[in-house]
Amino acid sequence: MSATPPFTATKLLGLGLTPGKLRGLQRISNANGTLTMVATDQNSSMIAMIKESLKKSGDSREATYQEIVEAKLVLASTITKHASAVLVDGYYGVWNSMASLSVPRDVGILVRVEKSGGKKSKVNAPLGEYEPGFSVGKLKRLGVDAVKLLAQFEPTEPESAEHQFAFIQDVYEDCKKHDILFLLEPVAFPFGDEKKDSPSLIKRKAATVIESARQLSPFCDVFKAEFPGYIGKESDAELRDNLKALNEASARPWVLLSAGVDFPEYKQQVEMAVEAGASGILGGRAFWKEYFLQDGAAAQLAFAKGECTERVRQIDAIVQSKGKSWFDWYGIGKDQISGLRAAEGWHFRYGEKFGGRPANAGTEEWGY
Repeated sequence: MSATPPFTATKLLGLGLTPGKLRGLQRISNANGTLTMVATDQNSSMIAMIKESLKKSGDSREATYQEIVEAKLVLASTITKHASAVLVDGYYGVWNSMASLSVPRDVGILVRVEKSGGKKSKVNAPLGEYEPGFSVGKLKRLGVDAVKLLAQFEPTEPESAEHQFAFIQDVYEDCKKHDILFLLEPVAFPFGDEKKDSPSLIKRKAATVIESARQLSPFCDVFKAEFPGYIGKESDAELRDNLKALNEASARPWVLLSAGVDFPEYKQQVEMAVEAGASGILGGRAFWKEYFLQDGAAAQLAFAKGECTERVRQIDAIVQSKGKSWFDWYGIGKDQISGLRAAEGWHFRYGEKFGGRPANAGTEEWGY
């Protein structure tokens, strides 16, 4: 090996891959640089499903904290068998997952930082805010591998768009300060008099998804996108054009969410997305929503170990064989990365404001 490598670790810094972010990206990825991530952080929908399940059994009441926790742990401990990472919530999921060793040691952990629900504008558009009791700094101290932010975004609704953009910027800068990976998830939404199935929302959906990627993806490390259109309502050719446009608009490696569609449709979406350049997936309900329809705990566990796990296995096979690795996305091969070296004394400069005193002397951190 040459005494002087052809490139130094500065090449990574130029790509935004600082030590903490690079390690986080490694932790949530498959060995080949693709991403197969599953989500159990959907509190509102999961709580509603548990309540409906209890009602069908003749027990009309709200789900308890412990019931919600146990459902999340069963899912986290089973469907991660073929996953590179799992997304959990802070309130029910993260500490319980760690304390119970429910998440395998080789599976990365992402935690969402946004409040479920939240305030709305005068036209019923979302105004996001932090999950009470959580912050980027607190998630960093927890030892998680990445921060996830869902920020509903509609470029044509100015008040909400400006608010959400500022919220995204705040999380983005905080993740840079604490040197932790940041995954951003903007989603389209109805506003004014619209419903989720309103023709006006359906008509603009693809344009919203693509334009959101263009405006927001530079301010994250991994971009989580909706499918830009509707299978069955648009031709495959139109959908492929939309996916190509989404891929070109994204400034970062991107993954596809599931939005609660049935698994067969999600599988079709994933196949089209990775062909267009997606690096993988971060899906939730498409894998496990029928879990709560099973009769009793034993049947639920069997479903989680069986059908849920098999669904993730199928998607993982597609992602690992056809997804675009983050190595390729950044234009730096895995072999090339293995040859990079940091300059002597790098640790004195890491986390120190340029030209200032050492970080432990109280100066502002800038986190290279």
